Amino acid sequence: MAEQSKHSADKSDQQFDIVVIGGGMAGLAFTAALADSAVSILVVDRLSQPAPSEWPESFDPRVSALSLASENLLKHVGAWPLMASQRVSPYQKMHVWDGEGTGQVDFANTEVETEHLGHIVENRVTQWALYQKVLNQENATFVTASLANLRQGIGGWQVTLDNGEQYHPDLLVGADGAQSQVRNKAGFQVRAWPYEHTAIVTTVKTSLPHEGVARQIFLETGPLAFLPLQGSVNSGDGTDQHYCSIVWSLQADTAQEIEALGDRDFKQRLGAAFEHSLGDIVETDLRYSFPLIQRHCTHYIQPGLALIGDAAHTIHPLAGQGINLGFLDAAVLAEEVASSVAKGLNPGQRLGLRRYERRRKSHNLLTMGAMEGFKRAFEPLNWLLTMARNEGMNQFNRHYLAKRQVVSHAMGLAGDLPKIVKNG
Repeated sequence: MAEQSKHSADKSDQQFDIVVIGGGMAGLAFTAALADSAVSILVVDRLSQPAPSEWPESFDPRVSALSLASENLLKHVGAWPLMASQRVSPYQKMHVWDGEGTGQVDFANTEVETEHLGHIVENRVTQWALYQKVLNQENATFVTASLANLRQGIGGWQVTLDNGEQYHPDLLVGADGAQSQVRNKAGFQVRAWPYEHTAIVTTVKTSLPHEGVARQIFLETGPLAFLPLQGSVNSGDGTDQHYCSIVWSLQADTAQEIEALGDRDFKQRLGAAFEHSLGDIVETDLRYSFPLIQRHCTHYIQPGLALIGDAAHTIHPLAGQGINLGFLDAAVLAEEVASSVAKGLNPGQRLGLRRYERRRKSHNLLTMGAMEGFKRAFEPLNWLLTMARNEGMNQFNRHYLAKRQVVSHAMGLAGDLPKIVKNG
């Protein structure tokens, strides 16, 4: 932790232009994107990131399906080489099918002329890489602390940490996740509603290789995704294609039943639910579960304050878009801040924050609406509607241009994009 001490040595007497509450992926990406900007940034989080040598000898159960736009952002800030030195898992295809019928849709990288559709990456890999970049960033300081109090005064926000330190930044960024203290203490209005589903996540080994294909089946009880992982925690063999991270979304009562199963019964139940598409479930890691709740702030900004990532919105994980939206939030806010500062303006000036909100809110709402539509489309229906749904899927699967548009949007290549996430 020598770097952290070096950067933090004089923080008690220092004021910062920007204070970021939350050292997760979105907050760190925002900070790293401003590495070349003439602003000083304090990142506050109650936890520092352990080195790979301190990681458990298992896959991180929390993974993200990083889009090409997210990859471009991570490359721009210099985090991607560090991630690739650990473990990133590219996938070239996606296969989606209806477990209650015959409908199916296939997506491939060749439809958008890219090397891959995205990467499945363990969250700890991405977060550690961004953390390393921020620790070595000349205009950034990382402090291990928590937000104790937040008060808005005439001169802006007064931020008090649990170590007693106080700051008065020009811009306060709430990047502290779904249970955001910044959002709650600042009084943002939030629309939230439960999906009435619980997600079970774990890592499994299958008897058949996944061949770089992300697979998702829609069941009467909810969607089940197998996200391909490249390599093995035991051998370090980067070519092993028998491991997948699973996200199983289930109605609450069914989830309780599944959670109570022993490993043997769980593997059998999981394999049957997935129609043995990758053969038998050979191994399973520890299981984790959490309720699924959609949240969306009616506003992302207040004077001198902006929310990004899960602090501003959370969505259903069925398409793995959560952190991709958060990275786009981070990139757009950084772009607007850098533009304001380059003009000699305050980094928290109102017009820049309003542009950030306008650019991101419409895109996030569109994605959230699409995810809600997918979820509702596959809820239990009568047999006539199920037939219509399956016919629609099969018709869509034959429509090249429509599929290309959907893939481009999922890869983060559509909409009002910040410069650092665009191809090239």
